[in-house]
Amino acid sequence: MTSSLRTTLPTLFALLLGYALMQTGNTLLGTLLSVRGSIEQFTPTEIGAVGAAFWVGIVLGSLWAGRVIHQVGHTRAFSALAAVAASTALLHLLVISPAVWIAARCVTGFCFAGLFIVVESWLNASVTAETRGQILSLYGMTGLVAGIGGQMLLPSGDPHGFRLFCFVAILISLALVPTALSRATAPAHAVSDTKINLVQLYRQSPFGVVAAVLCGITTSSFFALGPIWAQERGLDTTEIALFMTCGTLGGFLTTWPLGWLSDRMDRRHVIMGTAAMAASILLALIHFVPATVPTWLLFVYVAIFGGSVIPTYSIVTAHVNDMVRPGEFVAAAGGLLILLGAGAAVGPVIAGAAMTEFGRLGLVYVFVTAQLLMAIWGAYRSIQRAAPPTGSKEAFVPEPTVPVGTRLEAH
Repeated sequence: MTSSLRTTLPTLFALLLGYALMQTGNTLLGTLLSVRGSIEQFTPTEIGAVGAAFWVGIVLGSLWAGRVIHQVGHTRAFSALAAVAASTALLHLLVISPAVWIAARCVTGFCFAGLFIVVESWLNASVTAETRGQILSLYGMTGLVAGIGGQMLLPSGDPHGFRLFCFVAILISLALVPTALSRATAPAHAVSDTKINLVQLYRQSPFGVVAAVLCGITTSSFFALGPIWAQERGLDTTEIALFMTCGTLGGFLTTWPLGWLSDRMDRRHVIMGTAAMAASILLALIHFVPATVPTWLLFVYVAIFGGSVIPTYSIVTAHVNDMVRPGEFVAAAGGLLILLGAGAAVGPVIAGAAMTEFGRLGLVYVFVTAQLLMAIWGAYRSIQRAAPPTGSKEAFVPEPTVPVGTRLEAH
């Protein structure tokens, strides 16, 4: 660890701690809403729409919340958005209705986009060029660990009751404390004004544009409807939490190895390999694994699946950064967020409708289709355009599960 990094970490510890608390509460709420929605007799399509609404809010917040930060500053914006997000978590408990939950989840997504914009912009503007990659990598890994923690909190309360919703509100509220008490001050121009051009981005990286949408479809469908799949498979609350945790943990364990590999070969080939692995493991699960299989084997399968799909967006981002000019990194990241959010917004709706029509196999069909499309598109683009030389590649940086922030903001 360099001396500059040792100097930076204590200053930014409060931001990372606040981010971890937010992400823990957010992950717990996402899984809880899926399980509680099923208990309340919501259809898979309605539960999928609730999950999709969060991503609609994420995109809207990424495009507009920066203006709030410009007007009132980082600390005040963070406090206001966290208060709204904590209150909205309790609204799900007070009014049990698919329409209200969809609206509330959209508001939550907007707030979290603003919260992450504060954290990411603060991080980006506070570190040096020498430490930025290490700090952002630490940020990405913190998000994955917090996601695991949020999943593991599910068994701490009864999804039929109110305790878990209170835990979510408490976690989000506590995220205010480290930032409010920190001596660090937000940089004056941390949020940038960056124009996004999706047409130009497609010309620069056709594979990256399509892959980002497919990443959104897969990951959002997994986190929104994976608990329902596990519930219909017969898992109890604790086992559902372990099931989702194993998926996230698989992604955590494979992020760095796959990133290291993508730095040394065509990143598209790495993505094609992980997509083929995800599709294969799912097809094996539905065709060769009986319903009476031990639960631990399901955990192994979902860990391999998560390890195949969760790191993909980080590799897609690195691939796109290889294809654009250095001054266009922020715009490219913003375009990728819009594409990821678009896929994440429609994915749970499509997957929910498939589950309504075909049962839990419908979710698997959506996953397999998305992953096979990614692999086929990657193979085609590999024929059309050669990979950039290894020496000209940008360094791989793990992206958080919900990647938003100043790098991803557009006006």
